[in-house]
Amino acid sequence: MGRHIVTVARQFGCGGGEIAKKLAEQLSVEYFDKELLEKAAEASGISRDAFARADERAASSFLYSLAMSSYNGHISPVGVNDVMLSDKLFIVQSDIIRKLASEKDCVIVGRCADDLLSSYEGLTRIFIHAPLDYRLKVVMERHQLSESSARTLIRKTDKKRASYYNFYTSKDWGSSQNYDITINAAVLGVDKTAALLKDFVLARG
Repeated sequence: MGRHIVTVARQFGCGGGEIAKKLAEQLSVEYFDKELLEKAAEASGISRDAFARADERAASSFLYSLAMSSYNGHISPVGVNDVMLSDKLFIVQSDIIRKLASEKDCVIVGRCADDLLSSYEGLTRIFIHAPLDYRLKVVMERHQLSESSARTLIRKTDKKRASYYNFYTSKDWGSSQNYDITINAAVLGVDKTAALLKDFVLARG
């Protein structure tokens, strides 16, 4: 039996995290998501709060546009420390992701893992999406939000994820060519989508 390293990228509100966790359970492998941030903080010696703030800033396309452009005197430049901390976060997380994938079979959510592990044996890269109406319903129920607030949260979260991924990989987040399979979670729901993805992963050897 070959190795199984699975990366999952997902639109906000499609149930991607839940599907990824169920997939890890069905494959009997470890699951990694937000804990990557905590591991990064512990490994680097920087406080988790500082990393959380840097992570938030790193996801902002506005920050990228300021950081990558010349300061013309009309706006305040982004602090060098902000950019350096964001980049350090990415480097530390990248090292952790590669170490985890080298040591064990696992499912890793987000964090550009599909790109970082592109040369690893047994890698399956997944992107999970769903129509906006489906995601609105999920987000409204899960976070107790109005439709307007849920729509705004979805838009902003997806924008942050896309900006983060596009900046650090120079690829387009969600583009089918970056993944081995993309799937609409609304068609089968969480449980059946996880089961289908399990069969896909195992069929690859």
